[in-house]
Amino acid sequence: MQVFVWIPGYPATQELTNTPKAPVHVQRHAIRAFYYTSVVGDEKKITNIRRALHTLGFNPYVFKKSSQTRKTKGVDITLVKDILSNAYSDNFDVAVIIAGDGDYIPLVEEIKRIGKVAYIAFFLDKRFGWNEELGLASDREFDIGRSFKSRWVDHKNRQLDG
Repeated sequence: MQVFVWIPGYPATQELTNTPKAPVHVQRHAIRAFYYTSVVGDEKKITNIRRALHTLGFNPYVFKKSSQTRKTKGVDITLVKDILSNAYSDNFDVAVIIAGDGDYIPLVEEIKRIGKVAYIAFFLDKRFGWNEELGLASDREFDIGRSFKSRWVDHKNRQLDG
């Protein structure tokens, strides 16, 4: 089963990173939020996932994953291309990347090299794929685990009360 997870009732463009320790505060709402993922399935399934992500406020990029190899071509390279293109076009000051994969370390280093700020937000736990070197490469890392859990519990309680 393919599942994507997001914080219930939390707009995709709402900031996750403004804390007293943040070196640069971001605006409370981003202009756009992008979601890059891949799924095993037919075009109907891909369209349904794109629609669901769009409903949450994301600009979705959903790639087809082969059920044979479980590998996807295009997700990481498209994400990197888009972030670097927007960085070089001066379309943002702060990139907030919600990921934990160490493969993004060169991206973070390049964002910083051209004068942009790179924040990483993720579940800072190796069980969820967190790479500590990615956090060390960024300007600031944010653990979204507590916030995510708190909002999820609130969402579940509202469902039970309602």
